[in-house]
Amino acid sequence: MNVWAIDKDTPLKLLLLELVHRYGENTLAMNTREQHHQAIELCTLDDPSLSAYIFTFAQSTGRYGIDLRFPIAAHQIVGENENLTLEQTIEIIAIHLLS
Repeated sequence: MNVWAIDKDTPLKLLLLELVHRYGENTLAMNTREQHHQAIELCTLDDPSLSAYIFTFAQSTGRYGIDLRFPIAAHQIVGENENLTLEQTIEIIAIHLLS
């Protein structure tokens, strides 16, 4: 996928490029249902119910918010991780989706 061709905010494109650089191209999937240009949802290839919703709206410039979604609805983590740096966001994604 050409990251620059998708209709998403530039910081989200930079995040996607960095994830591909670190973990390879076919490690995570992007949920295409998310239509907001300042948000993406990433999931594992084998379990789309385990995902991370990353957004740049309502954040400081160059910062990210991330909501963690689990297969069990009661375990969702929403609104806890906001105004994160790129590095902090990647670390949370790695722990949540890649470990």
